[in-house]
Amino acid sequence: MRAFAELYRRLDASNRTNEKVAALRAYFSQAPDADAAWTLYFLTGNKVRTSIRTRLLREWIAELAELPLWLVEECYETVGDLAETLSLLASGVSKDGTDQPLHQLVEERLLPLREADDTQRHALLLGAWKALNAPQCFLWNKLITGGFRVGVARTLVARALAEVAGVETATMSHRIMGYSSPDAATYRQILEGGASADDGPRPYPFFLANPVEADPASLGDASDWQAEWKWDGIRAQLIKRNGALWLWSRGEELVHGAFPEIVEDGAGLPDGVVLDGELLAWREEGPLPFAELQRRLNRKSIGPTLRKQVPVCFLAFDLLEQKSADRRNEPLHVRRAALEALLENAPATLRLSPTVPFADWPTLADLRSASRQRGVEGLMLKRLASPYRVGRPKGDWWKWKIDPLTIDAVLTYAQRGHGRRAGLYSDYTFGVWAGAELVTLAKAYSGLSDAEIREVDRFVRQHTLERYGPVRRVTPALVFELAFEGIRASPRHKAGVALRFPRMQRWRKDKPADQANTLEQVKALLPPQAP
Repeated sequence: MRAFAELYRRLDASNRTNEKVAALRAYFSQAPDADAAWTLYFLTGNKVRTSIRTRLLREWIAELAELPLWLVEECYETVGDLAETLSLLASGVSKDGTDQPLHQLVEERLLPLREADDTQRHALLLGAWKALNAPQCFLWNKLITGGFRVGVARTLVARALAEVAGVETATMSHRIMGYSSPDAATYRQILEGGASADDGPRPYPFFLANPVEADPASLGDASDWQAEWKWDGIRAQLIKRNGALWLWSRGEELVHGAFPEIVEDGAGLPDGVVLDGELLAWREEGPLPFAELQRRLNRKSIGPTLRKQVPVCFLAFDLLEQKSADRRNEPLHVRRAALEALLENAPATLRLSPTVPFADWPTLADLRSASRQRGVEGLMLKRLASPYRVGRPKGDWWKWKIDPLTIDAVLTYAQRGHGRRAGLYSDYTFGVWAGAELVTLAKAYSGLSDAEIREVDRFVRQHTLERYGPVRRVTPALVFELAFEGIRASPRHKAGVALRFPRMQRWRKDKPADQANTLEQVKALLPPQAP
């Protein structure tokens, strides 16, 4: 555990890519396979679900530290991060000084928490808190609460492992896709390349687009490019290998249960095929709002009623593998032609994402302006000669999204943040006018600079009207421009509408609160088909 904690410290302390890669390379070069397997598991975003109520964690740390529960609650509110609070309170307990290997700590203490009763959990947690020093205890608490994260991208992990293994980064990126078996044998297989690309359910690393930052005409001759609609769904790969079918989301989760009709119809694909595309809620006339697709997510099975209410499709736009042969290095126009032939007689749940014909960039700009009416987010621009790359390299794939919708709203409530924003009021609730009343519309957490957050924090402390635990109601005086991707009617919200991905675009210091938008003006942004 000591080496894992030191790796975390080095990664967290640096914002330099080469330093992070060096720290990862040094760790994976020396760590035992069993420990490295779990480190890779956690660094690639996987979690161990423990389902422990946070109330119990606070009660048990109060017992260990011999403190009243109210004082623990005050500490938590001040620190703002539960894992850090627990580790600080546990730091005063004498430690036995042993360095337990990471894999042993996970397998003998963390994994048993899932099935243990509260009495057993109590013993496991107190044993860990007594054994681990402060940095190790902090990481342990992050693992048990599901909050472990560190500022290192998957691509850097793949790069470091590639250097250790002596292979290309793209090769390693593929090997760690779908990684879900953190054991020494699997980790060793990843380093040595024991499994072939077409063996089992492993997806390919996704090729991601960068936002267009200038006039698309700067990309060159329009005839060198293919345009497609940018769909508002879930990126996924549909894999048919060895007679079995898998449906992977971009988040590396198997989503078979939520889309049974796609799995059923995908069984008719020839063997050795991998399709890249988008999962969408879809009726015959076109895509449904993303909120409809959300009704399908995180379900192990879908009943006939929901299948009927929210029909879905897999909209394919690339062919990565065919007849068990990797086609990613072929030009896009070649892969596209093969994809069109493959899906020529496919069932309705397996659709071909249409291209958008255009003669020049101004024509394409006109088509993009109608994106919101089509239920799409804008356009994708792909160079016809491009291979299917790994990650987000610039040059070949671009996303040309429509401008977000915006409204001006008033800050009404504030709550302390977590992590590096612990102790600062950085989580905000906004309202718009309904007559003389401010009606809550949305919450937003991003978009302000650190200096602006500190300035708002001072305002919140000086203009608090009421307190509700960690939340403060403030004088309605600050106006912010909120940007969001979409809006829909929602009876679950007091305002009657819900915003998609709201964030603070700018602080409107030039606008008094009484000039913020009204609820009537917000509802005027609803799409025509919305109730």
